[in-house]
Amino acid sequence: MTDDAARRAVLADPEELQRLLAAGREACVLDVRWALGRTDGAAQHRAGHVPGAVYVDLDTELAAPATTRDGRHPLPAVVDLQAAARRWGVRAGVPVVAYDAVGGMSAARAWWLLRWCGVADVRILDGGLDAWVAAGGALEIGDVAPEPGDVVLSPGRLEVLGPDGVAALAVEVQPHGLSLASRGPVLLDARAGERFRGEVEPVDPRAGHIPGATSAPTAGNLDGSGRFLDPEHLRARFARLGAVPGARVAVYCGSGVTAAHEVAALASVGVEAALYAGSWSQWSADPGRPVATGA
Repeated sequence: MTDDAARRAVLADPEELQRLLAAGREACVLDVRWALGRTDGAAQHRAGHVPGAVYVDLDTELAAPATTRDGRHPLPAVVDLQAAARRWGVRAGVPVVAYDAVGGMSAARAWWLLRWCGVADVRILDGGLDAWVAAGGALEIGDVAPEPGDVVLSPGRLEVLGPDGVAALAVEVQPHGLSLASRGPVLLDARAGERFRGEVEPVDPRAGHIPGATSAPTAGNLDGSGRFLDPEHLRARFARLGAVPGARVAVYCGSGVTAAHEVAALASVGVEAALYAGSWSQWSADPGRPVATGA
């Protein structure tokens, strides 16, 4: 169970959501099942979802069309995001809970976008659908058509960086191993370690990482059951990387999706972090941007 105020503001336990729904209280539940290379999220939703949950298409509703200039998952236009959120039934004053089947790694994109646009009460279901089922939660089949919402979105509530902002921050990053007392800037790369090191690159133009970045794979935020690590272990993990309260922290990944998970994990332990939305898919497509390889 969540027992920390910062954590409770980011994560919802399955048992809490069950109590909320059983009591008949209003809640907007979003099913954001997605994984790189898969297109069957809607079919998975129809086969079984949290009762009342609305399917959200990450590729078309949580991102603008991919471009070489902007990356694989550019931020959607706010007018389009607002229209989508109203289709999902998001309403003023009604809590939102987003989930997926991959430990929150795609649900965090909905969490980040709605927080960025001023929706205060939006959380990620800790452990996703597996945790819901393990806690005895029922599943519903078929499509869900909610009553339209009335939410008004206003962007700018969370920090976003473009490539020039990341480049400026990266040159200020201190060499690894210096004292954290100075709380210098930290740039975290949330991709898998082998992609950071440049050993493989399955989707983007060049292999490697942004010079000055530190490898911090998103998977390291989770325990073996797909739930977020407890606050003590998360704080320790990020402190080892220099990401502590008061530090200047930015995060990127391949296309700005799983980096939102890292921003959420950081927020759950009281560390604010900027998101580089274009991430590696944007950076590596620009031949004028430097690339580093190795550990």
